[in-house]
Amino acid sequence: MTATLPDVARVAPPPPPRPWFDRLRGPAVFTAIAVLALVVAPLLLEPFRLGLLAKYLCYAIVALGIGLAWGQGGMLTLGQGVFFGLGGYAMGMYLKLHDAAGDLPDFMVWSGVESLPALWVPFANPVFAVAFAIVGPVVLAVLLGALVFRQRVRGAYFAILTQALAAAVVILLIGQQGLTGGTNGLTNFFELFGQDLAVENTQRGLYIVVALVLGLLYLVAWQLVRSRFGRLLIAVRDGEDRVRFLGYNPATVKTITFAVSAGMAGLAGALFVPVVGIISPALLGVVPSLELVVAVAIGGRFSLAGAVLGAVVMGYAKTSFSEEFADGWLYLQGALFILVMTLAPKGIFGIASSVRGLVRSRRVRA
Repeated sequence: MTATLPDVARVAPPPPPRPWFDRLRGPAVFTAIAVLALVVAPLLLEPFRLGLLAKYLCYAIVALGIGLAWGQGGMLTLGQGVFFGLGGYAMGMYLKLHDAAGDLPDFMVWSGVESLPALWVPFANPVFAVAFAIVGPVVLAVLLGALVFRQRVRGAYFAILTQALAAAVVILLIGQQGLTGGTNGLTNFFELFGQDLAVENTQRGLYIVVALVLGLLYLVAWQLVRSRFGRLLIAVRDGEDRVRFLGYNPATVKTITFAVSAGMAGLAGALFVPVVGIISPALLGVVPSLELVVAVAIGGRFSLAGAVLGAVVMGYAKTSFSEEFADGWLYLQGALFILVMTLAPKGIFGIASSVRGLVRSRRVRA
């Protein structure tokens, strides 16, 4: 009787190492975009168009936070305008006090306010104003997350809750005419840290600052997603109950991510005010928050770069449609969203990922 040797399990060979040009593709693309944004755009664009691009990049910072919370963490937040508004009003209060030079801001005089409210006094310090623009949204997000996520509120219920928060904040701001400027908000800013905001060089400097902040925040978010915390965040998105059974606390992970996205939105609001020259309840209500979510969906919510791209594309499309088709640009904007979601459910970046995967599979088969 001859002994039979046991069957040897077939083991798939390890994948071939990625070529050097494939490993450098991501950094090369990031560097090319950084050069275009920091060098080419300020030289080629006129001041008006450069200011519009700076506004789009401010929205892109908010979209980056939404992509982190929604795309990576599964938290559909429809109230990022609240955090954006907190940062914007903090910076606007400082600018109004600086322009008033010891007197009351103009809208308070019109509203019959006789003395500066105590809430406004700390914002005369620029350090406090900038710090509050970031820390204020983070603290609010931590408090909201601690109350909501520990109760295991998620999905559509969390989205509706954040949307209701945005609506409540807008009603509060409109009702406080002498404190917040009411419906008109805060406007007519003249100087920022001693620099005239009407000067072309100041606007170009603001654009470069916004572009640099966006680039740095993108690198931070990218590193966060690639870290162990990022893998845990994706696991919470895909199977929250399984993560809880493994001994982790999904509420803590979601709260931290939500707070990071809120801080990004607050910083974007602080940069938005000197760039655009206004902050009002109309910029932080339900509709602007929904538009930012739509922008992230158009770009691709599962990719941080897609979220940034979607915000820029959405802002450019909104401006172009409103300039060319003043009567029906909202219909065109809606058609753009429907078209992208129908043909590419994963957004513009999803198309690029599909093409790249197809090329890679053909290369492996070859």
